[in-house]
Amino acid sequence: MITIKDIAQISGYSISTVSRVINNRSDVSEKAREKIESIIREQNYQPNENARMLKQNISSDISVIVRGSKSIFLESILEEVQIRMGKHGENINVHFIAETDDEVATAVQVGQTLKPKGFIFLGGSADHFREEFSQISLPSVLVTVDAADFGYDNLSSFTTDDEEAAACAVNMLLKQGHRRIGILGGYLSDRSGEFEDNYRTLRIRGAVKELEKHGIRFDFEKDYEPCAFSAESAFPAADKLLRRSPDLTAIFALNDAVAVGAIRAFRDMGLDVPRGISVVGFNGVSYVRYLNPRLATIRQDTAKLARKSVDDLLLRISYGSPAIHEKIPYEYFGGESTAPPSK
Repeated sequence: MITIKDIAQISGYSISTVSRVINNRSDVSEKAREKIESIIREQNYQPNENARMLKQNISSDISVIVRGSKSIFLESILEEVQIRMGKHGENINVHFIAETDDEVATAVQVGQTLKPKGFIFLGGSADHFREEFSQISLPSVLVTVDAADFGYDNLSSFTTDDEEAAACAVNMLLKQGHRRIGILGGYLSDRSGEFEDNYRTLRIRGAVKELEKHGIRFDFEKDYEPCAFSAESAFPAADKLLRRSPDLTAIFALNDAVAVGAIRAFRDMGLDVPRGISVVGFNGVSYVRYLNPRLATIRQDTAKLARKSVDDLLLRISYGSPAIHEKIPYEYFGGESTAPPSK
């Protein structure tokens, strides 16, 4: 029996575009509508009426759980999600939790009280999903963490390859001649002291592997300092790191807010950025283009992450399509916050 995915493949249009045609949405070009409708007739495609009626009878909202109440990066994805959901006529309710909170346990509670028709998780712990997500049967999407090997057919994921991108950032510093590179941000363990596998630790892993490729052993006791993903937390952490390891010539900050806090701390210590010390961030939130110096960073495509997540979730709510997992490309933005070492 032909499926909506088959129609998309034959037509050359995305599954979400085919879905909009089937649902007689107005936000489709006439060219696309004519071609898709022609293929539907030729293939004698019959939509799943039970799924369509179910969607029409569900009036509950979609719940979005944001792990990190001070994450400008996740908030930028959230803004895109809100805009795209609005275009589809959908409402969302948003729940902010701390970086160390359990997002899956939060979703279980939300599911019991608000009865949403689906979840979008912005940020999360891989361990929480592996161990607890079986409690959730609703269609869900995990953003910024790869869920491909978790084994849940109701959980899609869209993310950047954090390990590869972190290696790219560190490689740029190595090309400039840096050999003493510190890492700032994130936590290696959760509240119980257990190692936590998430995008933060993937970034650390990618950075350390890149250093090792170039014969540089990373000393966690000396050259790594944990902190929350905020400028307020990064400010004292950067000061502590550099006083402990004053010979560092560059810092890889695990997100842009951490980089901003670090730059302020270094300047207060009398260091020039980048001539005294180089700093590279991660995420590419829009405001870093207007900093002085303009921050070098890994730029993620927040609009694409949001669009893919929303379209996938709405499609699976309506038609029960299988979960998918996709890596969204990143790019390195050079900025002005790095330079060859002066010492």
